[in-house]
Amino acid sequence: MTDILAVFRSRTQAIDCKTRLVSCGIPAAVVATPSELKLGCGFSVKFPASVQKAAAFQISRAGYSAFYGYMSYPPAGGRRNIIR
Repeated sequence: MTDILAVFRSRTQAIDCKTRLVSCGIPAAVVATPSELKLGCGFSVKFPASVQKAAAFQISRAGYSAFYGYMSYPPAGGRRNIIR
């Protein structure tokens, strides 16, 4: 099963995002951001691809200034692509 990573540049906002998603009934966890992305804080929020629409709505609604984009996990075809 494919998961989605919501990539953040702020630990505080990544943790807040996970809390927000879980409080909305969306399964989510804070995980380490893959190191090859070389982005700020090193934390991302992982959730199942099946709930991506609901999670994206909550992330957009929160207006996180440190939100960078989404990445499929594990990466499709061995490549890591960020969708902004």
